[in-house]
Amino acid sequence: MSNVNRDDSRRIRKPTRIRDTDSMHLFVPFLLPNRADNEAFISKTVDMTAALQYIAEKNAADPEHKYTIFHFVTAALAKTIALRPKLNRYYSGKRFYQRNDISFAFVAKKQFSDEAHESLLFVHADPEGTFSPMDYYHDEICRRVYKVKKENADDEATDIISVLTKLPRPILSFVVGILNWLLYHNILPYSLSSVDPYHSSVFITNLGSIKMQAGYHHLTNWGTNSFFLAIGEMKKTPFYDENGAVTMRDAIELGITLDERIADGYYYSKSIRLLDYIMTHPQILDKPLTETVDFE
Repeated sequence: MSNVNRDDSRRIRKPTRIRDTDSMHLFVPFLLPNRADNEAFISKTVDMTAALQYIAEKNAADPEHKYTIFHFVTAALAKTIALRPKLNRYYSGKRFYQRNDISFAFVAKKQFSDEAHESLLFVHADPEGTFSPMDYYHDEICRRVYKVKKENADDEATDIISVLTKLPRPILSFVVGILNWLLYHNILPYSLSSVDPYHSSVFITNLGSIKMQAGYHHLTNWGTNSFFLAIGEMKKTPFYDENGAVTMRDAIELGITLDERIADGYYYSKSIRLLDYIMTHPQILDKPLTETVDFE
């Protein structure tokens, strides 16, 4: 693996409260306060022909540490969010915020069995945007997954939950009430928010790894997560050219759930087109995260 790891504490930048925006974005959390009541779902089919060739070339150069579709999609998402920053916004306590770092949360199962435990993992972006997103996320994800699978270690979020669930129900309810109050006032301790997947830029689930197709997944009113992505299993899919000729290609379905309050439909549409362009032109992911992409 390439040596691109950095200490997480250097990557985190405090979110900025958005004050200079249109009145609708300031008013909407009072009218529609719950994130789960404002979900917009988008289904996107992506041709993976070029991506599979790109991943194969990566693996030929480093066969010991395999690059996967999950690494690839995560890197493409990071690039998209870096160039489309409104995707990285959220409401908390009826106030509007812009994250200043990109973070991804996902679940890693220690073994593929009914009884195996799950771990909640967090990956933060390189703040300088100087590394290849593909190499960076490959290394960061592998490092975290290796720790929970090979070292049989729990993640920090699971450790905290394990302590809380030992409390009597009245006390646990009281503690959760305090946590909701802290969240409302945007003063939840960093030690909690930094390991809670519902405080990530994007919560990703790789359903393809368990032989399922992508579909709708809800958001939650807890936390600050405004973007959920489900990756479906790869399958042969028909694609039509301008003459109506059909070609069967390897493709994956992406199920995207967004808080519709954080941006408008045009912004979402353009962002999804950018994500699709990056995934079908994968060499873009060898360039720095913040380098612009001419896709229209």
